[in-house]
Amino acid sequence: MLTEEMKEPGDQDTDGRRLDRSKSDGKRSQGSLKAALRSAVREDNKVLEDATDETYIEGGESHLEDDDYDMEHLEGSSSSFQDDYMGNIGDSQNMGAPTPASEEAEEKVKKKISENFFYDYTELVSMPFVTPDSNIPLDLLTLVHSFGYDCRKRANLQLLDSNTVTYIAGNQLILLNLKTKEQMYLRSISGRGIGVIGVHPDKTYFTVAEKGVFPKIIIYEYPSLRPYRILHDGTELGYAYVDFNYNGTLLASVGSNPDYTLTIWNWKEEQPILRTKAFSQEVFKVTFNPEDDEQLTTSGSGHIKFWEMALTFTGLKLQGSLGRFGKTATTDIEGYMELPDGKVLSGSEWGNMLLWEGGLIKVELCRAARKSCHQGPINQIMLDEGEVITIGADGCIRIWDFETVDTADSIDDTGLLEIEPINELQVGKNVKLFSMIKMKEIGSNFWLAQDASGAIWKLDLSFSNITQDPDCLFSFHSGAVEALAVSPLTYLMATTALDCSVRIYDFASKTPLAQMKFKQGGTALAWVPRLVSYTGAQIIVGFEDGVVRILELYDPKGLTVFAGRKKISDADINLRQVFKPHTARVTALAYERDGEILATGSKDQTVFFFEVEKDYKPIGYITTPGPVRQLIWSSNSHPDSTLLIICENGYVLETPFPTIKEEEENRDVVSYEIKDMHIKCFHFSSVKSKILGGYDAGFLYHCEFPLSDKSSAITKKKDEPFDFRLLEDTEDNPIQTITFSIHQDMMFCGMQNGAIRVYILNQDNPSLMIEDYWHFNIHDNNYGCIKGISTSFDDRFLVTTGADSNIFVFTIFSEFELKKDIRAKVPSPRFGIETEPIPEDIEDPKAYSIENARRKREHDKLMKEVEEIKAGKREKLKALRNEFWKLLEMNQGLPKHMQFKQTDFDIDSKIRAEIGRKTAFKIQQVEKELAWEKEKHQLGLMKLQNRFRESLESDTIVVHAIQSDHKISSYRLVKPSKYSKSKRTSLSDRRTSKMERFEKEGAGRKDSQKDTDGRISVEEESIIEKGKKFRPKTLSEIIVENQIEKTRKLILKAERAQLKIQQRKKEWEDLYKSKPQDDFEDPKDVQAIKEAQLYMGDFNLKTASDYKIPEHMRINAAKKEEELGHLDSVAHSKKKNMNKCILSLRDLKVAVIEEIQCLVQELKDIQSTLHVSKHIPIPQVPQIHPEEVPEKRFQYDEETLLNFKRQQMKIQDETSSQLEQGGSAGSGGGFLRLSSRKDGDLTTRDSLSRSSKASAFCVDTAKLLEFEKADPIDIELEIMKRDEIKYLYMQQYLTNRIKELIVTFDAELRVLRHQKLKLDTQMKLSDLHHVTLFQEMLLLKNFEKQENVLQERVNSLDKEEQDMQWKINETLKEMEEKKNEIAKLQDQEKALYAGFQAALGENNKFANFLMKVLKKRIKRVKKKEVEGDAEEDEDSDESSEEESSLESDEDESGSDDEVFDDSICPTNCDVGLFELALQLREKRLDIEEALVEEKKIIDNLKKEHDTLSKKVKVVATNLNVAEEALEAYQREKQQRLNELLVVIPLKLHQVEHVVFGEIPNDLSGTLVFSNHSLGRLQERIIQLHEENSKQQKLNKECRERRKQLIREKREMAKTISKMEETVHQLMVSKFGRVIDLEALQTLSVNTTLEELKIKKLRKELTNAKEMKMWEEKIAQVRWKLMMKTKEHTKKLHQMNDLCIEKKKLDSRLNTLQNQQGNAFQGPRKADIVAREKVTELIQLQAERILALKEEIALLRKKGGLILPPIQPPQEKEMKPMGL
Repeated sequence: MLTEEMKEPGDQDTDGRRLDRSKSDGKRSQGSLKAALRSAVREDNKVLEDATDETYIEGGESHLEDDDYDMEHLEGSSSSFQDDYMGNIGDSQNMGAPTPASEEAEEKVKKKISENFFYDYTELVSMPFVTPDSNIPLDLLTLVHSFGYDCRKRANLQLLDSNTVTYIAGNQLILLNLKTKEQMYLRSISGRGIGVIGVHPDKTYFTVAEKGVFPKIIIYEYPSLRPYRILHDGTELGYAYVDFNYNGTLLASVGSNPDYTLTIWNWKEEQPILRTKAFSQEVFKVTFNPEDDEQLTTSGSGHIKFWEMALTFTGLKLQGSLGRFGKTATTDIEGYMELPDGKVLSGSEWGNMLLWEGGLIKVELCRAARKSCHQGPINQIMLDEGEVITIGADGCIRIWDFETVDTADSIDDTGLLEIEPINELQVGKNVKLFSMIKMKEIGSNFWLAQDASGAIWKLDLSFSNITQDPDCLFSFHSGAVEALAVSPLTYLMATTALDCSVRIYDFASKTPLAQMKFKQGGTALAWVPRLVSYTGAQIIVGFEDGVVRILELYDPKGLTVFAGRKKISDADINLRQVFKPHTARVTALAYERDGEILATGSKDQTVFFFEVEKDYKPIGYITTPGPVRQLIWSSNSHPDSTLLIICENGYVLETPFPTIKEEEENRDVVSYEIKDMHIKCFHFSSVKSKILGGYDAGFLYHCEFPLSDKSSAITKKKDEPFDFRLLEDTEDNPIQTITFSIHQDMMFCGMQNGAIRVYILNQDNPSLMIEDYWHFNIHDNNYGCIKGISTSFDDRFLVTTGADSNIFVFTIFSEFELKKDIRAKVPSPRFGIETEPIPEDIEDPKAYSIENARRKREHDKLMKEVEEIKAGKREKLKALRNEFWKLLEMNQGLPKHMQFKQTDFDIDSKIRAEIGRKTAFKIQQVEKELAWEKEKHQLGLMKLQNRFRESLESDTIVVHAIQSDHKISSYRLVKPSKYSKSKRTSLSDRRTSKMERFEKEGAGRKDSQKDTDGRISVEEESIIEKGKKFRPKTLSEIIVENQIEKTRKLILKAERAQLKIQQRKKEWEDLYKSKPQDDFEDPKDVQAIKEAQLYMGDFNLKTASDYKIPEHMRINAAKKEEELGHLDSVAHSKKKNMNKCILSLRDLKVAVIEEIQCLVQELKDIQSTLHVSKHIPIPQVPQIHPEEVPEKRFQYDEETLLNFKRQQMKIQDETSSQLEQGGSAGSGGGFLRLSSRKDGDLTTRDSLSRSSKASAFCVDTAKLLEFEKADPIDIELEIMKRDEIKYLYMQQYLTNRIKELIVTFDAELRVLRHQKLKLDTQMKLSDLHHVTLFQEMLLLKNFEKQENVLQERVNSLDKEEQDMQWKINETLKEMEEKKNEIAKLQDQEKALYAGFQAALGENNKFANFLMKVLKKRIKRVKKKEVEGDAEEDEDSDESSEEESSLESDEDESGSDDEVFDDSICPTNCDVGLFELALQLREKRLDIEEALVEEKKIIDNLKKEHDTLSKKVKVVATNLNVAEEALEAYQREKQQRLNELLVVIPLKLHQVEHVVFGEIPNDLSGTLVFSNHSLGRLQERIIQLHEENSKQQKLNKECRERRKQLIREKREMAKTISKMEETVHQLMVSKFGRVIDLEALQTLSVNTTLEELKIKKLRKELTNAKEMKMWEEKIAQVRWKLMMKTKEHTKKLHQMNDLCIEKKKLDSRLNTLQNQQGNAFQGPRKADIVAREKVTELIQLQAERILALKEEIALLRKKGGLILPPIQPPQEKEMKPMGL
């Protein structure tokens, strides 16, 4: 029986703590838990089946009666919501302890619910409230259509069938047909609203969980829409979510604030199974685990909780475990999904997915580069067809691989794992997906999506070539509908909301017509009256940024039809005019009764007036004491046209018609503010405290404007109404908006709780008596406040809009029936509307308002005047400055002693210092102001460098030849890719680590230390042995050594014989083992065949259908990636080497240029000394091109930056075409030229210094020639000629040297250019190969997953087969060992009988008797009787041949049992032989028992072997199947690889496939083959012919050899038989019988006995040494005893002397006493004391003598204990007595 427990809110923490402890118990009890749940449901169903139809009817009546009572109570109640709530709570508390009678009644009702029972919807549904005794009909208002959709309500879109969806709209449940767009309505039962809806998995039922005081859950049957079940008391105020389990048998519900109760229902029986508090904060969702009904999950505000149904000793309980976020930030969880293995995948507010396991976050999933999975929260996660689908608020749907998500795990401390979606769909811009449901259409993958931005989408998630674009089925307002306006001519209405849209509806035909989007949300709306727009085609809309727009509605069908227009809508909206009168949201719009003035009110506490006739020319504005709430112009019944302004803070103003001024008057006005307007003001003051007390809601007040008092401020006024009218039930539910019917006979009120109240007005009674009313809840009771309510132009329809996004259209009760199929007439377009220019819209929310624009214009005008004054002042300053500069110039022209100093011109020195200080301060301020910009540009530069330069390893360098046009460019290398990274070294290839080397060296050191220690110990032992050798040996030691040596020789001889026998046996075994079998193949031949198959050119085509991929040629993605990386690394290294060569060539050019510069300088110096006629042309110095030093582009200085700035300014001045043609090139070229020029200067600086040094001698010579101008002498002429010849030679040499340098450099460049061209060809081929490898790698990655699965299968089966084969081998080994043990036991038994036979001897008359005693079978009690009956049966069934033979022997001797008695030895029989027979019988029985056990073991091993053999066959079959599947998959992979196109460049001479001497057009059947391999194949043909002849010859020789060996074998067999006969004859002649020679050879001494003898001798020797040692000790102790005895004797002599002296003293004392006389008769006290002391002394001495005697006796004994001598107490020692 299941027990139900309600846990307190405080129990959930203990449940969480208990969950971990009870997990194991929970797992064990899952089966029992499921059985308990099933049994509970089964019992209920069984009870229902046994009931009768009469009881069903009675039960139904009882339910209906209760419901009728509730309905009457609800309808008749006029109390507030709180009173109902408190009353119900009181009732529930009073009913907390039910009586037994009530329990019996509940059981009776429970048993009477039938599966065919339904409730009556008409009796349950909530009805409007009508004032009693009034004639108001219940169907005063009838809902005909809903244009709204509460798109922000959770799970507010459910699918009932392929064409019907359902959603909540206030107090209605709407069923919408997607094809016909027809709507059906189900009203709320409670009238308090609907919380949430859910659909049964079979789509046959749907649930409506309501709101209110202890709301109900109504389960409707579909498609009949009849109430099937009603669930009571699941929560206090409302339900937040409901969910069915996978089978639909259970229902889970969770309540909203304040209780958040989680309840599990057996909904068909209307009974709760389990109930507990879900959490202390808002709970969004509850779901069952699809794989396990006993597990649930809830999520909500800042939490997720995992529930489990646990069967405890007190019954069934819900145990919850709160998810721990750990390091992850706490987040609201909207969407989650239970995985099949128990893990939970949830979303987060920042868009990442969280994978939960065991109540903790296992890993957080994000996209690559740490991007979030969605931009915003994830609202729903689903598992569909093996893929994970996430729906985000960013409007994206992403598909993820399930296995990647399920097996995800964190790889670092961050807890993040980067994954990428398989597919994704961006539904649209400004789309916020909230939930999604799948449409059950065969062959398609369509979904319906709930868009929180106000739409229902149809999405195709098939992601194929024919995937349809997202289709918006319905579009609605998102959020509260702020304003409503109805056309004064037809059945049109306009609405606006903060979702930035204005929508037009035809509410008569139930059709949305048009919509228009803006940048800001709409807040106010009005239909322009017919006095302004006769056709009723204009509407005016106010927005939250203060802008007012006038829109024009028209029918586009009336326009000229242009070619190409496919679809024409029924209506369209055109922007007519736009202006911005306010700076805050517009709250009210009102046209004056004659249509001349438009008034707009706003939150900015202003009311603006416009002149309508002059295109809404602004008149002015007034300020109000509070934000404007409503504007109302007086009607025609009033004499004057006035405006009533109602403010939010209780102020009511009345303003007259504003005065319209002419343009000339307004031209010079600074502001539009109207200050001279006469305004009446009423400041409402509360009077309810005087009436009833409390707030002011619940009344209509009649007020009157007081007389104007200019002396008092408006804000300090407090006025009271003079009359009021009571409104029932509105104290806590105030009226939000009021409108009247056209005929003024009804007042429609929109309430705060979303209800509509209609008051019937009596036109004959002017006092406005409102008593009778009609009241009905329509919009949501919690947040469905009615924002707008209005009737149609003919009072036939009523339209309401609410804050719950709903728009309802009602028909008003009328005696006249409405025409069917009525439609609104859309105004026709004005003439020329299509050619009118569209006015410029105000989209910037920061744009100036009309007032601010005027003020700005006046401010600009004033600033312009100020600037003109400043310009005049500057001109004066400029003139003064010019005059000052002239004075300075005049001062400079004066003599120095007459010039004024610079400081003399300073009027005040402090002024200059102040200017300098200000300048420094301004510079500092500018630096601070530009610090952010500086940092920004630095970061931008760093980002650009990281993006474009960091990835570069080397830039392109172009080296030009000097004389020719040849040039060579380097490769632009990026850093190596991920494929070219060095692969990780394998365990076999990698070097040993330092620790491993240390351990190896440490182990080696330890071994060496051990060896050295051993050597040391050996050396020490050898030294000791040498010491021993020098000592003479005793006779006993010599005897022991001789005995040991003798025994050792005998043992050694026997061991040698045994070793020889064993060696001979082993040789025979090896010889027999080496004998080949009939199907034997030489391993060398097998290896040669294998090598031939692998390497001898078996060129099978990979395209063949039967191609089998060899094991070593199988490739996977990792190997291909490694191959790709190797190719990249090789190409990169070659390019890098070539770049190094080009860079070296560039450096060579720089060096050549420097050397040429030096040579040119020297050449110039030489030519300066020669005549001009003898000059030869100086070669031109080559220049470094900017392309040759690209790194110089990024080097700049201030001059470079200034030049760049000037060029940029020039570019800005040029036209756009000039900018495109040459702007960028000019700037870049100048920049490079400047840097290259500076490089030229830098590179030639050293060369100029060297040239100056080189030409120093020439310069000095020229200087010397300048000194003397005299005529040269002959010698000087000769010297001059020599110098001239030398200079001419040097001139020619230097010129040739320059040419040689240039030619050499150009030659080097051409050689390197030729090498680079070859490398370019190779790089192009490598790029082609790279593309092929990359395509293969992508293909292999697609195959890798399935291949790994197949390979794992093969590996597991192979391992299993190897394990089983190993077990079989082990079993065979054990069987072989057991057989050997059995053979040994049988040999022991034979030896036992043979030994006993030998002991009996020959002709023993008791031989038969003793043999019977030996062979007699005795049932012995086993040592351990623990074996079971099964083992005993096994033992009884199994018997050996020896047992049967023994039993037969016992049976044969059964006839002699009467006289046979083995317990008594017969007379004259040897007792020793009889005892030996008994002992040997025990041994025989032990051997037989051991034989039986061994044979049992062998039988078990045989069975195990047979079982394993069968399993091996099955595994081998599975392995073959798996290998075939893997081979087929490999073949498929190879075929897919064959489909890839591979580019192979060939030359014409390489194409040998020709037809009639020409290359065919179709080369598809050709084969690309290498010449080397083709030559090998041709050579292999010749080799195979030669090998064939050799093998035939060898085969013939082997046959001849075989015949010869067979003949030799026969001859050897004859020889062996002859030798065996000879050996037998020799043994018989020598020993008398055939004996075992091996046993004879191994016969030796009794080793044990000899060892015992040696041990005995050694023990005797040791004992002799020990006795000698003890004799020495005894001698030492005796000597000590003798010394002690002497000492004691000496002391005795002393004592004797003392005694004699004492005796003498006694005699003298007696003599003295006798001489003294009788005066001192009797003993004296001192004498008595002295005597006692002497007596004690004597006794002590006697004791010491005895102790010494005992000690002497002990010392004489062996091992005696020596005690310390007895010391007399010091206080008792006798003191010497003075005489």
